[in-house]
Amino acid sequence: MLLIIGLGNPGEEYKKTRHNAGFIIIDELRKKWNLPEFKFNKKFNAEVSKKSCGLWVMGCGLLLVKPQSFMNRSGEAVRKIMDYYKLTPKNIIVIHDDLDIEIGKYKISANSSSAGHKGVQSIIDNLGTQKFKRIRIGVEKAGGRKNRGKISGNDFVLQDFEEEEIEKVRKMVGDIKKEIK
Repeated sequence: MLLIIGLGNPGEEYKKTRHNAGFIIIDELRKKWNLPEFKFNKKFNAEVSKKSCGLWVMGCGLLLVKPQSFMNRSGEAVRKIMDYYKLTPKNIIVIHDDLDIEIGKYKISANSSSAGHKGVQSIIDNLGTQKFKRIRIGVEKAGGRKNRGKISGNDFVLQDFEEEEIEKVRKMVGDIKKEIK
């Protein structure tokens, strides 16, 4: 089974924020793969969409997850899910926002530090390893930090995407889908 975790914050007020790029991408992947609607799972404290065996990805099923514990505690839900399904870090992909990448671009990494991302750090802390695949979604303004003014990164990621920016993020899903194997 492949476990794909989109990171973000629950609640309507965060829905279109840069920090929710992981949720936005995973919502689009669910639609592309025609998976069931997300349902809240109390045991995991996460919204989950599951497709059992037969799906082309990994040949044995796919679990899309949106932890509902807020970004900085995402690892708690991930650990519970991995324990329940007896998965290892090689079975997971984490999708999250990245301030070092421009909007409309993404990078794939594995076995790398959190680079200050508290949601990723929570997963590393709960799993005891950083040996998992990550898809880092660009949320930075075109031209980099100098174009966002004096606003801190922590405040910037909690701002809503502009409409054309969120469309750039959604358009990446086709390419990201090809990266998931």
